[in-house]
Amino acid sequence: MQYEGVLRKMKTEIGEPIQYYLVFENDFLNVNQVLNNTLSIQFLKFQCLNCGLERPIFRQGFCRSCFYEIPSAGEWIMHPELSTAHLDKEDRDLEYEKKVQLQPHIVYLANSSNVKVGVTRKTQVPTRWIDQGAHEAIEIVEVPNRYLAGITEVALKDHVGDKTNWRKMLTNNVDDEDLVTWRNKLKQYIPAEAAPYFIENNTETELHFPVLRYPEKVKSLNLDKTPKFEGKLMGIKGQYLLFEDNTVFNIRGSEGYYVSLGLI
Repeated sequence: MQYEGVLRKMKTEIGEPIQYYLVFENDFLNVNQVLNNTLSIQFLKFQCLNCGLERPIFRQGFCRSCFYEIPSAGEWIMHPELSTAHLDKEDRDLEYEKKVQLQPHIVYLANSSNVKVGVTRKTQVPTRWIDQGAHEAIEIVEVPNRYLAGITEVALKDHVGDKTNWRKMLTNNVDDEDLVTWRNKLKQYIPAEAAPYFIENNTETELHFPVLRYPEKVKSLNLDKTPKFEGKLMGIKGQYLLFEDNTVFNIRGSEGYYVSLGLI
């Protein structure tokens, strides 16, 4: 069985375990169904996710020119506290920025390798947690725009981490944490503007990933250096494929790479 197309972030579906889908232009693959099978991955060319041209990928699946021009790659994406649509101020495209920024956002705690704080649109719960490989998560505040979520995240980063140790996450070298206790402890540090939106009395969400065996240590597959790879698929966590020989492949980190994918 052969698939061909440009890599995009895997679609996910909450379940026991989580279901993963690689979606191509004219086909899709439920990745869970090929666990314990040997996959081949071959890099064929680049294809920018925005313009569709065969240009080297710069960041986030975009070529350099698109990354610096399109509204969906503005700096406020990675730094929500820089959002300005609530002030009617444009960064690259005010209409787009209002559509994305002026909607409910969640500030959350997730535990993938350690407890970390993050921001996502409400519509992206629990997708965002799945993409980060979090085995447990809890919402802290629900605010009406991205700016309020951003300043809350910045304030809480002084008291809890905001980065995932991807190696620990992929080897499942993680501890369970009491996220309710963490949420209550952090409440005092929420900025006054966001304090009324604190979420009381919610419980943490547990997430279960389709992994037959975790790698003991990880070596990352880079299609630029290794354009062809074969390996037995043993699991999926976050946006990574986990192989029997300890190789891990970050699908999201390879967006914009046009590949041939085969079952052997």
